[in-house]
Amino acid sequence: MNLTATDIRNLILAAGALGVCALLPLGDNGYWLGLGVTVAMFTVLATSWALFSGPTHYISLATAAFFGVGTYVTGLGIDSLPFWVLVGLAGIIGAVLAALVGLATLRLSGVYFVIFTLGLAELVRQVITWVQNNSGQKGLYVLTDLDEAGIYWWLLGLATAVFLAGWLIGRSRLGFALRIIGDDETVAAHSGINTALAKVMLFMVPGAVAAMTGAILAPRYVYIEPSLAFAPILSFQVVIMALLGGASRLWGPLVGVIPFTILLEVISSNFPNQTTLVIGIAFLVIVYLLPKGFVGLLDKAMIRFNGREGA
Repeated sequence: MNLTATDIRNLILAAGALGVCALLPLGDNGYWLGLGVTVAMFTVLATSWALFSGPTHYISLATAAFFGVGTYVTGLGIDSLPFWVLVGLAGIIGAVLAALVGLATLRLSGVYFVIFTLGLAELVRQVITWVQNNSGQKGLYVLTDLDEAGIYWWLLGLATAVFLAGWLIGRSRLGFALRIIGDDETVAAHSGINTALAKVMLFMVPGAVAAMTGAILAPRYVYIEPSLAFAPILSFQVVIMALLGGASRLWGPLVGVIPFTILLEVISSNFPNQTTLVIGIAFLVIVYLLPKGFVGLLDKAMIRFNGREGA
């Protein structure tokens, strides 16, 4: 792969930003670190979600299902396996589950795919609840030596891997094929692209990443149960943040994650009963006023600026 001067510059800037972010636990171990963990979590989830949904335009609401599976991998294995093994195992299970779901659902389109992925988290939650009720166990304790700073660095490392994977995919034949699929899936199929295989392969990425994120976050919760691990609202939050920033660019979701996380923090602290209302209003605003997110606004501004310069 030949790197251009722009690629090298962007990689250097990204490395510098990563280094600055990594210093956060050294300067604060309280509120700001907790907020940093939340921002890092949503950055990982929203960016990996956009890797699939951005080019294909398939809206997946399965994030909570994969995330919950990851938390339970850690909860069930923390007493017998090293933490890093559990994170890797969660990624493998998440990828396999995503492949199975993809094979069964990615031939669907539009609202049918959305409904199925939304129901997936509820299905898995009900299955785990049933199993735990029959075993007489309501939840799992996750007791480790991993503190908030450790969780933050784990998430930062995962975010780095996601951005690097997205950068490589965007320059690969798979990324090119998915962009064609997003423009017109029929044309892509007639062009010789195996559309089903391409979609399943990329759908495995957010599945694996969400499961690994859940595995990393499990120690933060200390006690996990199905209603917490498979909360449907998580899927909607991820979609809103990704769309707010703009799913068409690799860095777009980050632009949506930071302001929306801060907004949710303010609302949940001062008006805890209105959080769901805010999420609903935000979704409507994005759909009607910012269909392409902040990235779309920036692109329009650049087009107008270049047009004026050309004139």
